[in-house]
Amino acid sequence: MSRVFTWDGSFELLSDETMLEGLERQGYEVEYQCRAGYCGSCRTTLLDGEVSYLIEPLAYVNPGEILPCCCRPAPEAKVDVLVAGQKGQEPSPEIDDETEEFYEKLF
Repeated sequence: MSRVFTWDGSFELLSDETMLEGLERQGYEVEYQCRAGYCGSCRTTLLDGEVSYLIEPLAYVNPGEILPCCCRPAPEAKVDVLVAGQKGQEPSPEIDDETEEFYEKLF
C-alpha cells in the first residue's frame, strides 16, 4: 500500500495509479504536461519519504524533488501540494511582525 501525505492530510493510492493521478483524484492541483516524465512541469518538492519511479524520468530532477506523473510513494511520501483553490500556509505572526517592522523603518 502506498500513502501520500500533504499539508492537509493523507490518502492511499489505488494500485494502478501514479502519484499525480492520486493527487488529482483527491482534488489537488498539480501542473503537468506530458504525464510521462519528459517535461518536468509536474516537478514537486518531496518533504519526506521516498518514491519509486514506474519509468525513469527523462526530465532533470533536483535532489528533494520528484515528478509525480511517473512515480509512487515507496511506501510513504510527503509532498508540498495544496488542494486546488486553497491558499498557502498561514504566515507565522513572527514573520508578519518582522515585515511590519521593516516597513516602519522604510517609511
